[in-house]
Amino acid sequence: MRPAVVLFSGGLDSSTCLAVAREDGFDPQALCVRYGQRHERELEAAAEVAEAMAVPLKMISLDLRAIGGSALTADIEVPKDAPIGGRIPVTYVPARNTVLLALALGYAEVLGAEDIYLGVNAIDYSGYPDCRPAFLEAFEKLANVATAAAVEGRARYHLHAPLIALSKAEIVRLGTRLGVPYGLTHSCYDPSASGRACGRCDSCRLRAAGFREAGVPDPTLYSPR
Repeated sequence: MRPAVVLFSGGLDSSTCLAVAREDGFDPQALCVRYGQRHERELEAAAEVAEAMAVPLKMISLDLRAIGGSALTADIEVPKDAPIGGRIPVTYVPARNTVLLALALGYAEVLGAEDIYLGVNAIDYSGYPDCRPAFLEAFEKLANVATAAAVEGRARYHLHAPLIALSKAEIVRLGTRLGVPYGLTHSCYDPSASGRACGRCDSCRLRAAGFREAGVPDPTLYSPR
């Protein structure tokens, strides 16, 4: 089986993406980044999900708090119960996907992998600029002019976003079919000290709606309102 690097956060989408990469016939290599996110519970979830799915996990650390500018990396309140859609939300982390994909590309070149998976989807696309198809197409072009392996003809890089056109409900159904251990995943932007999901941030509400609309029981542990 050929290796493929999967950007992995331990959330619903990236865990489903990991399962899709395996179903596509690849040997998935999960890459998780500790970038200074306030919701570090997702890092624990990433380790738990990777172990349950028997997938190798590499953890890299950097600090995007030095840049700030996001409710996930600065002292900015995470919006709760706010309308979803419209303006780019304050939970957008400046250049995050560009940075994370660059790390994934470097890791792929070292592994000899030519395929990179990430779990962006249609709902994120409506809010975050670095989840758009145009961004993914541009980065794939960059990957094939920015690496020794590509320039020397040893690799042709492909970026896979298999969830890009799916709703959260469709993602939940897909992951359920593929046996994703959703009970181990974490999506909340502002969890409690005990790690329970707030149930009120955009990520929690989209996740809950996905399970509800898919007709699949939601295994998430939420904080009491």
